[in-house]
Amino acid sequence: MVFLVKKSKLGGTIKIPGNKSGTARGIVFGSLAEGLSKIQNPLHNIDSFSIIKMFRAMGAEIDTSNPEEWLIRGTGGRLVQPGQVLDAENSGTGFYFALACASLIEGWTVLSGDYQICYRPAGPMLEAINAMGGQAFATRGKGCAPVVVRGRIKGGEFSLPGVNSQWMTPFLAACALAERDSLIHETKLLERPYVDMTIGMLAKAGVEIENRNYDEFFVRGGQSFKAFEYRIPADWGSSGYPLVAAAITPGSKVLFEGLDDRDFAGEKAYVDILKAMGASIESRDGGRGGITVEGGAELRGIEIDCSGTPDAVPALAVLGTQARGKTVLYNIDACRLKETDRAKSIMQELAKMGARMEETASSLTIHQSSLKGAFIDGRHDHRIVMASSVAAMAAEGPSVISDAECAGVSFPGFYEAMSAIGADIQRLEAV
Repeated sequence: MVFLVKKSKLGGTIKIPGNKSGTARGIVFGSLAEGLSKIQNPLHNIDSFSIIKMFRAMGAEIDTSNPEEWLIRGTGGRLVQPGQVLDAENSGTGFYFALACASLIEGWTVLSGDYQICYRPAGPMLEAINAMGGQAFATRGKGCAPVVVRGRIKGGEFSLPGVNSQWMTPFLAACALAERDSLIHETKLLERPYVDMTIGMLAKAGVEIENRNYDEFFVRGGQSFKAFEYRIPADWGSSGYPLVAAAITPGSKVLFEGLDDRDFAGEKAYVDILKAMGASIESRDGGRGGITVEGGAELRGIEIDCSGTPDAVPALAVLGTQARGKTVLYNIDACRLKETDRAKSIMQELAKMGARMEETASSLTIHQSSLKGAFIDGRHDHRIVMASSVAAMAAEGPSVISDAECAGVSFPGFYEAMSAIGADIQRLEAV
């Protein structure tokens, strides 16, 4: 499927769907809990159902018949050996959580995913499982899926590199169910808001984690997960695409509903970033009373620390092309370990549209640029698809963007939501 996108003027009201990361954690923690947990306002995306399938295979009973509230009857931490390969499909969050949880099972578990998952590194997690008394190895010997795991882990002390919080956060849950205490050492931990989200949601399930200034995490063994009820907040990460689109398209005025700055998500920084760049944006009651963005204001380039918002890099790169001077995104290391190397991917695709950008290992510099329509490779990456779609709304001439269906990984209904506020976007079958 492809998107055909033309220059647009946006107007109206948009409601952002539930948080992707929060939904994933709700499914996992509910599956580990004793009793019936309720997840309200879940995100109905591809990744959520990939995670559900894996945790059903490990013994959880998950009822998704009510789209507004999913019911999870958990295993009480007594996961069963799956009778099949656990297929994460394209969900990195799901793959890493399932890998850590499989280390609690007495018996071998095989985990894999699509071609992108099979090239996303998992070596640090395999080493941690082996250090805690489990057994784990990659079938190709490269630290990537397919992987094979056998538990049970006993707990213990180990270190993980901080460049990717997805290696560490699953162990905050798994180690709580280990026999002994665990101490996790982190080196220059990035993506801290995701860690805060994990710890905050674990607390709702009755699990205690001691965060020692993000350098060490102490997890007491022998804990148990209690059933909980949790309403998933709107996804600040998904909000970034229409927020940026409204800010960079003259004549636009969009009201955003359902966002809340009390959420853990690091992407709530979009509001402060847009304000710092000179955008016309008004947030009432921390977003709870609505956020209004008007296009046409003169934007100025700034420096943005992306250590807590790696998923925002593609959208912020698009924003930077429309800001006077230059915009520097730094601490972007974690964004290179996602479905694609997102810094390189968005730089190469925006270059086709006339953007001028440079990269280093940990930064991306974007110069104000006049964009023109182009044929864009979505790279089977939902954030590249959506970010380049936003760029096309500010470009002269039409753009064609491949892999449009991938937007559903984090923002199902992206096409419908953007069309409803006036985006000149068509969804076509690929030829």
